[in-house]
Amino acid sequence: MKTERLQVLVDKAQRERLERAAAERGVSVASLVRTAIDVVYPPRATSRAAAAEAVLGADPAPAPSVADLLSELDDVRGRRA
Repeated sequence: MKTERLQVLVDKAQRERLERAAAERGVSVASLVRTAIDVVYPPRATSRAAAAEAVLGADPAPAPSVADLLSELDDVRGRRA
């Protein structure tokens, strides 16, 4: 149940885009706005869980040797002789 009210002013073109998109999806403008908020600003737990799932589900990547890593760091730091 929705218990918080939010009033937002938009220009005419924005309102028309919202109404058109809502009609295409068969939802209210309010529902469309709530969905947009959830997509752009997901709940923190959801975004953390998705990030963890992506990291844990990634294919293993080859790792360079320690000597190669140290050499690369020296290059980046400008310490190459």
